[in-house]
Amino acid sequence: MRDFTRLDIWQRSRALAAQLVALDIRSSRHRAPGLLSQIRRAAMSIPANIAEGCGHDSPQEFVRFLSIAVGSAMELESHLLLARETALIPRARVDALLAETIAIRRMTDRLRGVVRSSPS
Repeated sequence: MRDFTRLDIWQRSRALAAQLVALDIRSSRHRAPGLLSQIRRAAMSIPANIAEGCGHDSPQEFVRFLSIAVGSAMELESHLLLARETALIPRARVDALLAETIAIRRMTDRLRGVVRSSPS
């Protein structure tokens, strides 16, 4: 078992999720409540799966949960692109959120590769 709170990737993904949970878009809330909900759910899934994977003793299980976190990051990217295209979230804000999401996805993918290739 690992202490997930010490992982930079968990800290960054949790901070991103907190930003998106707190995102307040008053003028757009009624226009796309489902999209905002999906953005928040995908963002919260990333650190949650990293934490859950850390709770397993098996490196294979940790890799599985890191894979889920990568998938959630990709889902979040897709939702953020839609939010930008529909002007649900201002372009500059989405671009910053996308950059952080992509960085987190890449970090998680690299961690997954390290865990996968390390001896048990």
